[in-house]
Amino acid sequence: MQGGSSAPVPLVRHAGAVPARPVAAGRDTTVQVLVGPEDGASNYVLRRFRMEAGGGIPAHTNDVEHEQYVLRGRARIRIGDAVHDVGADDALFIPAGVPHSYDVIEGPFEFLCIVPNAPDRIMLQEPGQAPQNLTRTPASTRRRS
Repeated sequence: MQGGSSAPVPLVRHAGAVPARPVAAGRDTTVQVLVGPEDGASNYVLRRFRMEAGGGIPAHTNDVEHEQYVLRGRARIRIGDAVHDVGADDALFIPAGVPHSYDVIEGPFEFLCIVPNAPDRIMLQEPGQAPQNLTRTPASTRRRS
């Protein structure tokens, strides 16, 4: 690494030790960043989402692709024009820019979501409303002092 920085340090920790944050646009939805740039991971971010019964996330797009793996529960997920009922052990690929949404069928619904550690513009796609920008900036693109 440049500038006298040291190499990333390996990390092992229990997911329960990672705080869960509410998802701003979600209903009864939280996210944990299990491994990310703050941990030395420079390429990807590993997140765990949890949605309670009745929870979900409205239709939105992202500038980055998503790779997901369902841990438990069931949900109806819309990806583009297709609707899928998914449950434990299902894997999903959501290309960048494709609208997608989540509605819990059986909670809690939990899944892992891996995304590139890159700038991501998140745009809500609610019918009858102007798109709402919920952009996040990855830590790797922030200036550190």
